[in-house]
Amino acid sequence: MTTTAVPEYQHQTVLLDEAVNALDLQGERAHGIYVDGTFGRGGHSRLILSKLGANARLIAFDKDPQAIATAEQIKDQRFTIVHDSFATMASALAERGIGAVDGILLDLGISSPQVDDAARGFSFRNDGPLDMRMDTTRGISAAEWLATETEQTLEKVIKEYGEERFAFQIAKAIVARRAVEPISSTRQLAGIVAGAVKTREKGKDPATRTFQAIRIFVNKELEDLEAGLKQAFDALAPGGIMAVISFHSLEDRMVKRFFAERANVKQPDRRLPIRAVDLPQPEMKLLAKIKPSDAEVNANPRARSAVMRVAQRLAPKGALQ
Repeated sequence: MTTTAVPEYQHQTVLLDEAVNALDLQGERAHGIYVDGTFGRGGHSRLILSKLGANARLIAFDKDPQAIATAEQIKDQRFTIVHDSFATMASALAERGIGAVDGILLDLGISSPQVDDAARGFSFRNDGPLDMRMDTTRGISAAEWLATETEQTLEKVIKEYGEERFAFQIAKAIVARRAVEPISSTRQLAGIVAGAVKTREKGKDPATRTFQAIRIFVNKELEDLEAGLKQAFDALAPGGIMAVISFHSLEDRMVKRFFAERANVKQPDRRLPIRAVDLPQPEMKLLAKIKPSDAEVNANPRARSAVMRVAQRLAPKGALQ
């Protein structure tokens, strides 16, 4: 009897060393508790574990059942995998009796196996069912959403989440096509977008922005990021470090603003009689903004848009260090 092998999709972890180094896993910090917000195929998690002490802990999250299956192969008592979004971090840590952590890494990108597997429906380059869900066990697929959403909402999502200037034309074309036949494959959608986009950015497929927008919406990525950033900050112990890797401008702007609001605290009018000790204090210190090296981008073109921002939670003024 002949069996067909399941293809192994390779994943190159972006900013692998830079992200793990940012957590500063040295000295006492090597014995702490850490969170990997997106396990993916485990590149960051495995490197973190290799640097942690025997009594340290690493809690990883992922929505993708395939990522969970990979994570379950790690037989390490220090490691725990949670099948859910990092936006559930607060409850997941509380359930495990964890009050505070020493470092958190959020990698907001989708993994190469998700893109390369046509059956997942993320890619306009390979024809497959129009799914796009990171967690295939829950929620509605992209095809189901496109079949029922109003033209106005389609335009809004494509414009805001894809930053697509032809959103009106694309939404109109989608509604016109679905009146004739169901839009159920990635090739169908890519063709509809190509017919509606009047000019193309050099070197970029016209469907890129629309696919990005629908993926973000279907997976509630920006809502998860907003909730996840707040929960991550709340979970950080004083001195704890948060590193966030973004892959498009919408995410990066959210991360930049979140860090800046806590690092650059607005001060009251200097003419007011307020003691220095009573002035608002920053809650975070900005540590770094890091992009992939030319060598990494050459080896892995999908890394080219990545930006990592790193910040550290500060102890309240007057607290014991």
